[in-house]
Amino acid sequence: MKVVCVTGMPGCGKEEVLVVAKDLGFAIVRMGDVVREEAQRRGLPITDAAVGGIAHAERESHGFGIWAERTLPRIHGERVVVDGLRGRAELEVFRKAFGEALVVVAVHASPKTRHERMLRRKRLDDALTIEAVRARDLRELSWGLGDVIATADVMLVNEASLDEFRRQARAALERLHG
Repeated sequence: MKVVCVTGMPGCGKEEVLVVAKDLGFAIVRMGDVVREEAQRRGLPITDAAVGGIAHAERESHGFGIWAERTLPRIHGERVVVDGLRGRAELEVFRKAFGEALVVVAVHASPKTRHERMLRRKRLDDALTIEAVRARDLRELSWGLGDVIATADVMLVNEASLDEFRRQARAALERLHG
């Protein structure tokens, strides 16, 4: 089994890595789906404030690895990409479960680039002002996201064209899978 965890700041291009991974035959598991499903179960709106709020509250109540623990049952198969790794505690949960079969891929893009992308994609839980992007960044960095990005096995920089980034992602995933 090979498990690739994709991490990065909101709007950096993680979803594009998933597009490439799916094309290469990887199963896709989104940690954010687990959070959004919990928000829906509680009758909360799917907004940045509500989804981010529940994600943070659950981390505070149950430990910072809670979303990884809740995601583990969804991870099965020979080649899996897990989207949404947000902190060291989550990484430790996955390392304990998958050991050397786990690889972390970080995606980086500047705050300005990420904000422009969020405005274009118009996802319900996106931050739409630069101030909201900064606030979301600070919240996610408080979960240890910066540590996970800094210690990733592979770093992809997503500041060029979509085609170029997809080529980069494809090359990285092909190298990882062998």
